[in-house]
Amino acid sequence: MATATVARPVEPGAAPPPPPEPRRVPRWVWALVVLGLWILVWSFTRGDDTLFVSGTEQTDLHERITDIADGLGGSAITGVIADGINAIVETLQGLISTPEAPRPAPQIGWLGVVAIATWVGYAVASWRIALLVAASFVSFGLFGFWEDSMDLLIVTLVSVFFAVLIGFPVAIAIGLSRTASRIVTPVLDLLQTMPTFVYLMFVFILFGIGAPNAVVCTVAYALPPIVRIAGFGIRDVSPAAIEATDSLGQTTWQRLWKVQVPMARRTIILGLNQTILAALSIAIIAGYVNGPGLGKPVLSALTQNNFGAGLVPGLLIVVMGIMLDRTTTAASERSERVARGGGEDPRRRRIVLGSLLVPVAVAVWYSRYAIDAAVFPSNDLASSVASRANDWMESITSALDGPSGAFKDAVTYGLLNPLQSLLAESPWWLAYAGLLALSLVVGGLRALVPAVVGLTGIYLLDLWNDTMVVLNMTIVATALVMVLALVFGVWMARSRRVDLIVRPTLDAGQTIPAFVYLIPVLALFGPTRFTAIVAGIIYAAPAAIKLVADGVRGVGETVVEAGRSTGSTTWQEITKVQLPMAKGSLVLATNQGLLYVLAMVVIGGLVGAGALGYDVVYALAHADYAGKGAAAGFSIVLLGILIDRVMRAAADRAGPGR
Repeated sequence: MATATVARPVEPGAAPPPPPEPRRVPRWVWALVVLGLWILVWSFTRGDDTLFVSGTEQTDLHERITDIADGLGGSAITGVIADGINAIVETLQGLISTPEAPRPAPQIGWLGVVAIATWVGYAVASWRIALLVAASFVSFGLFGFWEDSMDLLIVTLVSVFFAVLIGFPVAIAIGLSRTASRIVTPVLDLLQTMPTFVYLMFVFILFGIGAPNAVVCTVAYALPPIVRIAGFGIRDVSPAAIEATDSLGQTTWQRLWKVQVPMARRTIILGLNQTILAALSIAIIAGYVNGPGLGKPVLSALTQNNFGAGLVPGLLIVVMGIMLDRTTTAASERSERVARGGGEDPRRRRIVLGSLLVPVAVAVWYSRYAIDAAVFPSNDLASSVASRANDWMESITSALDGPSGAFKDAVTYGLLNPLQSLLAESPWWLAYAGLLALSLVVGGLRALVPAVVGLTGIYLLDLWNDTMVVLNMTIVATALVMVLALVFGVWMARSRRVDLIVRPTLDAGQTIPAFVYLIPVLALFGPTRFTAIVAGIIYAAPAAIKLVADGVRGVGETVVEAGRSTGSTTWQEITKVQLPMAKGSLVLATNQGLLYVLAMVVIGGLVGAGALGYDVVYALAHADYAGKGAAAGFSIVLLGILIDRVMRAAADRAGPGR
């Protein structure tokens, strides 16, 4: 017998109850609807109008861009810049790295260079930093890479000098003017969104190969950190301090140099630190266009699939990065202490520094006349380490051959092939409409304009099919990155002990140059697109894991305790409380994971990934294909910007706990 529902009478004078809010359809349901319609249409149109262009084929647009590139490459302006950079680099090489005839060594031998560097380490920081600098320089020679290491140091310091020369005035401008900040910020976003390998294509067109390309490319990549961080430091100076000094009648210029810059000193040096590390991170990629430095032996090892030969110079790049990082950080801390009246007695320090110049001068003099102090004695340490590393890698690849093959097949046949079939074998108009609709569902109206601009630009550049292949690899790799990020990020957030163990490993993973671990991945999986995907996962996972860990840890303890008080299990606490409340951080982690993976998938063009990465690599080796390489570079940039803007819009829609 059914029970009747009796409506409760409304008391006289009481406000009627509010109507129930209509339930909205979740975004993931709309996404599934879009995918369902896409698959339905794809099943009838598969293989039509895919806009496929083979690896060596060029369209009329690509040939026109090649003609334009030929005209730009011979311009007087780029020629003057290239000659100036060459003159600076060659002068410094003759001073500390390259033999200058009739001498069998540079003007200052290795002993003199080590002595000068050690003295500088003590002058700007402390004895500990001086010892670190000395040990680092000696390691460059012990492992047989003295000349390449000095070349890398020269390119890095020259690039950082120009980055600071250009970037610091811009940082001042954005620190003082919000209008300037609004103008400059999109340019910085473009430079940071563009994958590093793409820089080479554009700079190669203008400057050819060699030191000028390496320096200009490095400057472009290292410029954003000094501008952003130093500009923030200047803008963030306490208004109270500015008002107090303004009352004394100072000018804008006096306020800048006497108040804002000194008070932002620590932040400015942090920006310099990040600029140096950014300059080092592009060293191997710059080596691909004959840029001097340690990038050359690493790339040589990559082409020979020789893990050991690439490991030694790769680790020396890490050593140089650690040395420069610790030196600039210690210099910042010391300047802060001195500004506050701390540190050792200035007069005593000047006496010590002056007296130390005597042994430094003796070392420089001796290195000019004694061959053993001018040329680092040769040894077989590097070859011994490389041989042992190769044996170690061979034993690992042999042991993991079965599991790695099974994992590769599962991902390839379960994810890669089906998704690539949908993206790359759909008619271009269907893929365009499907991606546009998904962007709208995920990011809302804010994502619509960048999606239209990005997809239209990719279509007009005549590399639609190759871009869809790259997008497929990026999506699959990012999905695997987020699985790792969720597992390890939540684990780290819930356990301090796990965080203390895992976080240093993640930091090391972000410090090691990407090409160094591309070699063992190549040895494990061979030259295929899957190699690029695994390398992209290794490259992107540390940043995504740390973002998830910090987001989950940031969920209020009171919220977590409220969930526990209701008897929630650990799994419910994670899935019903912490992850939903950290949704904004999860979207941000996905955003960063996508961009990191995209950068590495492009580099994977060197190891069989094909598509846009191959287009860029092939164009760098064949000047007649510069137009197609440039089009591939622009396609990568548009794809990166599209992904970044859609994910940012999604993050804004999600917000904390939504």
